[in-house]
Amino acid sequence: MAAIVTHQFRYNNADQFYNEWALANHSFYLYVGRPQPFSAGTGGGTDSAPPTPLDNVDDIYMYWRDMLAIKRVPAADRQYAIPRHDWTSATVYDYYRGDYGATVNAATVTTVAGGTDMFSTTTKMYVKTTDNNVYKCMGNNGGAAGGSTVMPTGTSNNEFVTGDSYIWKYMYTLSTTQITDFLTTDFMGVATNSTVSTAAVDGAVRQYKIENGGSGFSAATVTGQTLRGDGSGATFTIVTSGGAITSVTSTNAGTGYTFADINVGGISGIGSGTGAVVTPIIGPNGGHGSNAITELGGFYIMTNTTIAGTAGSGDFVVDQDFRRVGMVLNPYNYGTTTVSTADTLSALKSVTFAASPTPGTFTADEIITGGTSGAKGVVVDWESSTRVLKYIQTQWTGVSVTVGATQGNLVAFAASEVVTGADSGATGTVSAVTAQEVAYYSGTQLYVENRKPITRASDQTENIKLIIEF
Repeated sequence: MAAIVTHQFRYNNADQFYNEWALANHSFYLYVGRPQPFSAGTGGGTDSAPPTPLDNVDDIYMYWRDMLAIKRVPAADRQYAIPRHDWTSATVYDYYRGDYGATVNAATVTTVAGGTDMFSTTTKMYVKTTDNNVYKCMGNNGGAAGGSTVMPTGTSNNEFVTGDSYIWKYMYTLSTTQITDFLTTDFMGVATNSTVSTAAVDGAVRQYKIENGGSGFSAATVTGQTLRGDGSGATFTIVTSGGAITSVTSTNAGTGYTFADINVGGISGIGSGTGAVVTPIIGPNGGHGSNAITELGGFYIMTNTTIAGTAGSGDFVVDQDFRRVGMVLNPYNYGTTTVSTADTLSALKSVTFAASPTPGTFTADEIITGGTSGAKGVVVDWESSTRVLKYIQTQWTGVSVTVGATQGNLVAFAASEVVTGADSGATGTVSAVTAQEVAYYSGTQLYVENRKPITRASDQTENIKLIIEF
């Protein structure tokens, strides 16, 4: 059985995801994690070649155990997005037509790159100019090898022709926020311009594609021809020369078309030629510019999150690195079933050492061991001024080494025990054990990305953009 998942399904999922930010009791959080280096003994991969995250139950658990902190992503920090295509001279751009993948004139309708998906990242049907305007390509001069050589400009609601015979349609202009917060090397924000949308005409036919000019036609220019189809009002002019159809241009775009045919055989005055195939190019539902998000393939949602220094009064530690970013929906506050709403929450456990005897100087990433409990952990952050040591416990470096009933278990550090660092030799006597602020394994993990290590510093700000494709 042949079947497809449609682009409309993808838009629907993107819309639902986008609109969930407005729902009560919905909290989206970005998280960072994985202070440990990637290695064969700790899940695979290396820091220079991070492993691909696995979408299975065990790994979802793992993402929690080495998480550092989470930061809430408000509604203002998400945006519909599309692949970025900067206008570049001499590029042959794809033009809009609604039948990519169909067979026309005994050939498959393909993009310049040979694909059949109008919204593939390799399809360049629109451009962003240096003015930060976005234009849809309506005609590409027959795909001539020289490509586009004149950058489109202006914000007219009408389609226009540039000096290189390309035809363009203005769609929208990137806002200041879209430029500063949602513009990356590969993606950019997308939004519908209300003026352009209001001027859009549903089912209009302004472009005609000559697939085959045919032969045996008389030389003529015939105007006022009516387009056949389920719409109304569309008329065109046809020009024949050298026995073939050489031009078909719109004189009235009409409205309401979902299919159309110029009926070459029924046009009087051009003779009885054969073999001609002309495709009327019908606009998208609502007309060109009515919905830039769906017309340009906006089934991506981009989020933009800024983490500055020790954000959240230390929830985000510094002088440490992370190798994972992700997104979780509706995590709980630790020890409750209440959905978190705080701006930031720490995902790290911690111990506070007694002032006497004076604790030693622990080092980041070393393994610590409890002398009484046998508990193990990995140091993430050590603050000598507060005597607080933050750590993670994983299945690789957080299991007990004590011989007996607890051997191989992940156990908690205990008050009054002496903790020793494996590398530094530092010791400290535990006066308090504090749990993380966010409940592990709560909420829904939506996105996970492993990356090369990023080291944080107190004077550093990370700007993390996630691109989620539907």
